[in-house]
Amino acid sequence: MKYENNLDFALVQDERDILRAYRSQYLFPKHENLDMLYFTGNSLGLQPVGVREALIQECDDWAKYGVEGHFLAKHPWYSYHEDLAEPSARIVGALIHEVVVMNQLTVNLNLLLISFYQPQGKRRKILFETKPFPSDQYAFASHAKLHGLNPDDVLVEMQPRNGEVTLRNEDILAKIEELGDELALVCFGAVNYFTGQFFDLKSITEKAHQVGALAGFDLAHAAGNVPLRLHDWEVDFACWCTYKYLNSGPGSVGGVYIHDSHVRNKELLRLAGWWGNNKKTRFEMKPDFDPMITAEAWSMSNAPVFSMAVHRAALVLFAEVGMYELRNKSVQLTGYLEFILAEVQKETGQKMQILTPKEADSRGCQLSIVVEGSDKSLVAELFRQGVIVDWREPNVIRMAPVPMYNSYEDVYQFGVKFTQILKKRIGKS
Repeated sequence: MKYENNLDFALVQDERDILRAYRSQYLFPKHENLDMLYFTGNSLGLQPVGVREALIQECDDWAKYGVEGHFLAKHPWYSYHEDLAEPSARIVGALIHEVVVMNQLTVNLNLLLISFYQPQGKRRKILFETKPFPSDQYAFASHAKLHGLNPDDVLVEMQPRNGEVTLRNEDILAKIEELGDELALVCFGAVNYFTGQFFDLKSITEKAHQVGALAGFDLAHAAGNVPLRLHDWEVDFACWCTYKYLNSGPGSVGGVYIHDSHVRNKELLRLAGWWGNNKKTRFEMKPDFDPMITAEAWSMSNAPVFSMAVHRAALVLFAEVGMYELRNKSVQLTGYLEFILAEVQKETGQKMQILTPKEADSRGCQLSIVVEGSDKSLVAELFRQGVIVDWREPNVIRMAPVPMYNSYEDVYQFGVKFTQILKKRIGKS
């Protein structure tokens, strides 16, 4: 597509957008009675309009049925999580029985590490990407200590080449080869939260398996953002949150994927709970744990229904649209934001660097930028002008034109406001 920096172009593209009607299915914060330009779906997605009704339904069923709502509610609470498996599996490219919605992201990561980080002999190292989200690194260190190991001896943070910000895939594969029989686990954030780099999960998994290691991924910034085929790629495990691109509310329920080969292994170590026990014998209350032959075997407690009600309302929209159409728009809309940022630089003379890879296959819809000489006050000024982006220390602005609800006009108007703000700041300097 040949982009243009004018409103007419943006409006034409929005008119052609086959997803344009979905914008009205989300609630935007307001600025001077107008929708704000919201580019932080990478941190917290917007509220779907169906959420309020979904929550009221569960409140009404609780009032009407009490405990019997577990079986008599419109969406029976006892099996509530089962209804979320199929749409979740489609989003991450998994078989239905490989997926369960439960807990929250880092809780799930820790539970999965119990099963999939089992160091033996010299095979004890964990490889992860440079500058991971801190929770992941904390979890890795905790599990090293659980096994009586020193995290400094076990954790390997993959570093970029000198002068580069993101990682080259060939270097990741070479590092896996180098670690060889010392490597127990590769666990990357599939899309790095800081740079927005989308890693080649297929080749990383293949190389990990070649050296005898396992491969798992944190999909916090990938689920609902980029195309995934976890089962086909033979990824061992993954986990994700649902409050970013999946628009399911602050602190909402998380998701887990475990490959079929592991799901079927009843001897695989896991932390057990009543909810993961064989449903046919669950109410017999037997003392010995009999794990289900699904990812549900890793769940320990019954469904947090109110959180899952929000997630259900959000997943309905993903089921209607599908990741194929979302990805198509994402590539074009993110490309337009990249173009507009270049136009802003030309008009203002302000130097800025985009940290996120330029290649569409290596990024989702997030762009991370550094504006030379700027600090957090730039984000605050954008907010005062009706634009929401976010700041990550020491100097990075993250923004995500989410294809489900953002428009070309949003991106164009951002460019107008950003240009005005930068010209004013430069004029003061």
